Amino acid sequence: MIKALTTSLLIVLLSTVSLYSQNSKQDLEKELTWLEVHRDIPKDSSQLAVASHKAVQLSKALDNDLNLAKSYRYLAYYHKEYGALDSSAYYYNQAKSIYETENKNILLADTYIDLKALYTVEADYNTAKEYLYKALDLYEIEQHQKGIANCFAHIGDLLYYENNYNEAITYCDKAISIQKEIDDKEGLARSYRFKANSQLFTGFQIENALTSINASIDLYNELDEHGIPMMASVNWRGNVYKYMERYEEAISDYQANFDNSKALGLERYLIPSLGNIGHVYIMQGRYEEALPYHLQAVELIKKTGRTRNLWENYMHIAEIYETLGDYKNALYYHQLYASEHEQFKDNVILGLEREAQSKYEIGQKNAQIIFQEEKIDQQKRNKILYLILTGLLAIILFGLLYNYQKRKKRNQQLLVLNQELDKKNQQNELLLKEIHHRVKNNLELVKSLIALQSEQLEDSATKTAMIESQNRVQSMGIIHQKLYQGEHLGSIDMKDYFINLGDGILDTFNAEDQIKIECVMQQLELDVDTAVPIGLIVNELLTNAMKYAFPDDRKGNIKISMSRQDAETLTLKVVDNGIGKTEATAPKGTGFGTQLVTLLTQQLNGKMTEDINDGTAISFEFKVKSAA
Repeated sequence: MIKALTTSLLIVLLSTVSLYSQNSKQDLEKELTWLEVHRDIPKDSSQLAVASHKAVQLSKALDNDLNLAKSYRYLAYYHKEYGALDSSAYYYNQAKSIYETENKNILLADTYIDLKALYTVEADYNTAKEYLYKALDLYEIEQHQKGIANCFAHIGDLLYYENNYNEAITYCDKAISIQKEIDDKEGLARSYRFKANSQLFTGFQIENALTSINASIDLYNELDEHGIPMMASVNWRGNVYKYMERYEEAISDYQANFDNSKALGLERYLIPSLGNIGHVYIMQGRYEEALPYHLQAVELIKKTGRTRNLWENYMHIAEIYETLGDYKNALYYHQLYASEHEQFKDNVILGLEREAQSKYEIGQKNAQIIFQEEKIDQQKRNKILYLILTGLLAIILFGLLYNYQKRKKRNQQLLVLNQELDKKNQQNELLLKEIHHRVKNNLELVKSLIALQSEQLEDSATKTAMIESQNRVQSMGIIHQKLYQGEHLGSIDMKDYFINLGDGILDTFNAEDQIKIECVMQQLELDVDTAVPIGLIVNELLTNAMKYAFPDDRKGNIKISMSRQDAETLTLKVVDNGIGKTEATAPKGTGFGTQLVTLLTQQLNGKMTEDINDGTAISFEFKVKSAA
C-alpha cells in the first residue's frame, strides 16, 4: 500500500512539473508575440520594459538560449528608445554572445545592425561602421539577400553623416534594387528614407527627395506602420517641405510627430520635432517664437544623451540671440556650437570686471582720505580716477575682444581643415576596405571555379594540382580578408593569419583529427607585399607536410614560428614530426611547389635551410622592411 501511495505521489509531482513547464512555454510565447506586435508602438513604454524582463526570466527558467537572446534584444531596444544607452549596449552584447555560441549567423548579423543603429544615435560613426561591415560579411556568407540590401541602405545612412551624399544615394539604390526584387516592403520604405536624406542636400535633387520620402510614407501606410519608422519618415518629409519653403506643411508634419511622440511616451522623438519647428520659425523670421523650442530641445538632448544634433541647436540658439540683440547669450551659444569642449569666455571678462571694480573701490577709499585732507581737489581727483578706470577697462575689453575674434577665426579655419581631413581619411579608409573586400570576394570566386573544375577531373595528379592551386588562392584571400577586417589597413597580424591558413588546409585534407598545426610565435605585423609571398611559402610547406610527412593516417604535429631578429631580418620555421624526407618518401609531384618556394625566397632576399632529422624542419631568413 505504501509503495502504491509513493508511486501515485510521484506521478502527481511529475504531472505538476510537466504542466508548469507547459504553462511557462505558453507564457513565454505570449510575451514574445506581444513584444513583436507592440515594440514600435507601445501604449505605455513601461509595458515594453515589463514584458521584456518577464520574457528574459521565462527564457532563463526554461533554459532556452535563443529566446533569451531575443528577449535581450527587446530589452536593449527599450533602453535605446526610453532608457539608458549604456544599458542598451549591454543587453545587445548579451544577445550577441549567445548567437556567437550557437553559430546563428543571421541572428548575429541582425544584432550587429542593432548595434550600428545604437552607435549612430551616439554619433560614434566609426564603431557603427565596424559593426555594419561585420553584419555584411555574415549576410554574404549566408547569401542572405534581405540582409545584404539592409546593409547597403545602412552604409548609405552612414555616408550621409559623412556628407558624402552622392555615394550614399548610390548605395541606397543598390538596396532598393534588391528589395524590390525580393518584395521587402519594410526594408524598401527605410531605404527610400535614407535616400531622401542625402537627396535633400545634394543641391539639386530636392524634388526627388520629396518623391523618395513620399514613397517611404506610402509603403508604411500600406504596411499599417504608424510607430517609430513612420515617424522618422514624416519628420524627414517636414525637412524637405522646410527647404522647399512650404512652411505650413513642414510644421504640420513636425507637430503631428510631436503629438504622436507625446501620446506614445517617446521622449527622445520630441527632440527633432522641437528643433525643426524652431528652425522653421527662424526661416520665417519669427525668432522669439523659435527660441523656446530650441532651448527645450537642448534640455532633452542633454537629458537623454542623444547628442547627435546638439551642435545644430546651439547654432540656431546663437543665431536667435544675435538677431534679438542679446549678444552675450549669442556669443555663449556660438562658442558651444563651434566647440563643445571650449568654455565660454564670460568667466574671463567677469573676472576683469571684478578686478576693475576692486580698483575702483580702492580709489574711492583713497579719494575719501584725500577729501578729508584736501576738500578742494575732491571732484577733480574722483573724475580723473573714473576716467582712468574707464579707459583701463575699455582697453582691456578691446584687447580681449580682439584676441577672441582672432582666436575664433583661427579656430574656425582649423575646424574646417580638420573636418575636411577627417572626411577624406574616412572616405579613403572606406574605399580601401571596399577594395580589399572585393579582392577577397574575387579570390573566393576563383577558388570556387577551380574547385568546380577539379570535380570534373579524373586524373588524380591533375586533381591534386588543382587542389593545391585552391589553397594558394585561399592563402592570398585570407590576407585581403584580414586587411579589411583589421584596424590597420596597411598591415596584418601574421600569427592570426597562420592560424586561419592552417585551419583551411586541415579542412581541405579533412585531417583535423589527425594533424595538429600550432603557431608558436608572438604577434607580428607585416605589410601586404611581404605577407603574400610568406603566406604562399607556408602554404606550400604545409601542403607538402600533409601529403608526405604522415602516411597511413599517422598522427602528428606541425609547428609554425616567425620572429624578427632585427629591423630588417625575419626568421621563419616550419617543423613537423613526420617520417622525414627519404628517397622513398620524396615528393613525386611536378616540382612546381618547390620552384615556387625557391622563387619567393629569392624575391624576399632570403635563404632556406632544411633539417630532416626526426621529421622535417625548414628554416628561412629574409631581409625585409618593417610594416608601415
